[in-house]
Amino acid sequence: MTARHDEQPSELIPRPDMTFPALRAALARVAPSRLAEFQADRDMAFTSATQHGSFQPIRFFQIKWATEIEIERRPALAARYQAALDAANTLDRADPRWRDAMDACMAVYEEARSAVSDG
Repeated sequence: MTARHDEQPSELIPRPDMTFPALRAALARVAPSRLAEFQADRDMAFTSATQHGSFQPIRFFQIKWATEIEIERRPALAARYQAALDAANTLDRADPRWRDAMDACMAVYEEARSAVSDG
């Protein structure tokens, strides 16, 4: 059976390893506009790790960016996340739908984070 041409793949790229080169290469494919942000975060993580004598900032960096990439590499997940973000950014905080949108954002983020933690 062949896939229809108008269907999006469930994953744009394979899940990358949690190394800086693999994360950077994956981000370049799924969200190249965020490479400068990635680099700035990496620099801050290394600076903090050096200042505090701890690898924890580097680990936080890896988990954060692996999670961001997990969302972007899965079109359906990215669409859910973007729709929830759009709603959260346009609705008034007093509107009950704003809380629903924020909950949806967190649910997507947690799903992605769980996938990279378990994977």
